[in-house]
Amino acid sequence: MISKLSLYVALVVLAFSAVPVSAHHGWGGNVDQESDLTGIVEQGVSLSGPHATMKLRVDNKVWDITLAPPPATQRAGLKEGIIPVGATVTVHGNRNRDQNRLEMKCERVTWNGKTFDVYPNRK
Repeated sequence: MISKLSLYVALVVLAFSAVPVSAHHGWGGNVDQESDLTGIVEQGVSLSGPHATMKLRVDNKVWDITLAPPPATQRAGLKEGIIPVGATVTVHGNRNRDQNRLEMKCERVTWNGKTFDVYPNRK
């Protein structure tokens, strides 16, 4: 017979094991075609949250750029403060399927002759 404590522990373990799955941001909301976007850094790289982010101004519109999770972004050499606000960068990735959302999930960032490959296994 299962005790109430054992059942409670099992439910807690199950609940916490599901958190990473529900927090994962997949590629399903993005188009399959990859493209480049060049703009001015409006907001630098942030490593807070489940994915690193930055904002680019392109043709007077601000784009949300989603990078890899913070550990992978840092392994690529891209850390907060490396690319200054106002710098011109090119990002390579997949834009959001909703053309009204100015958002791109980014595989690579190129700045000042250096490429930060935040998703090195996605070619």
